[in-house]
Amino acid sequence: MAQSKYETFDRSRLIVKPLAERVNDLPLGRWLGIEDETPPFEHQHLGDIASRLAAAKQSGAARILMMGAHLLRAGVNRHIIDLVERGYIDHIAMNGAGAIHDYEIARIGATTESVARYIKSGEFGLWRETGELNDWIVEAASLQLGLGENVGRRIDASDYPHKDLSVLAAAYRNNTPVTIHVGIGYDILHEHPNCDGAALGAASYRDFLIFAKTMERLEGGAMLSFGSAIMAPEVYLKALAMSRNVAHQHGAQIRNFATAVFDMVPIGGDIHKELPKSDPGYYFRPHKTILVRTVAEGGESFYFCGDHRATFPALRSKILSQS
Repeated sequence: MAQSKYETFDRSRLIVKPLAERVNDLPLGRWLGIEDETPPFEHQHLGDIASRLAAAKQSGAARILMMGAHLLRAGVNRHIIDLVERGYIDHIAMNGAGAIHDYEIARIGATTESVARYIKSGEFGLWRETGELNDWIVEAASLQLGLGENVGRRIDASDYPHKDLSVLAAAYRNNTPVTIHVGIGYDILHEHPNCDGAALGAASYRDFLIFAKTMERLEGGAMLSFGSAIMAPEVYLKALAMSRNVAHQHGAQIRNFATAVFDMVPIGGDIHKELPKSDPGYYFRPHKTILVRTVAEGGESFYFCGDHRATFPALRSKILSQS
């Protein structure tokens, strides 16, 4: 058997501190109540994507929310949960950071440490309670559950004082998949001595296959991407290829659906056309992947530029006003 020529980092040397010693940038007051006033946001096409979600709900087509962790940090958890409970979202996909923020909010009512502060002392990310998620990931792999499913299940069964803010727990109660699409080395969990890379890969890959299964229902449906520059366009692209591959074998198609990107990056020119490679904007993947290439044969796409704390509540209000 071949042996590696290279040494690995010995994680047993790490000092892992309790969350009680961490200063959090986002306290409980950051999270909006469902009736709280939010920053204004208007767009001529917001009603269009709201209508597409309502039609997809009526027909049983997929209603997918893909998101970066900043959507949770925007404080709109209750708005997300409300749309899940009403059936306007039937699948959520997020990155590993999303699961971490969801867990910390539920457990301690706060999240988000200062990178600038804690990276200097080497304490960044090394917080004992958050590392419990690694044990849940091992459990997920052993039980053949998805990563998101097991985290939602465990938070829902916990006595955490703020679990009403957990998107994962609410989705679990409503039989709505939350899939966690992890990149190794991206998340603070991967620093911890109890991180099991094999279990992480197994649980997150199962989530990818759960996501790909939902994508088989995208014909007539809608996919929203909130603030995810890499995970959403890349995971969506591969899963769409898989679902179209199978659909074509049966004479079916997955091309008449709507996509919407909500972000803060200005897009110059026509959002339905790719920018030239000489333009740095060409490399903004949500534009060329979600808004152009994957809807080129019959789909439609929309772009909304604004802060998530304004755009997500505005979308929810528009949906409810049409129902």
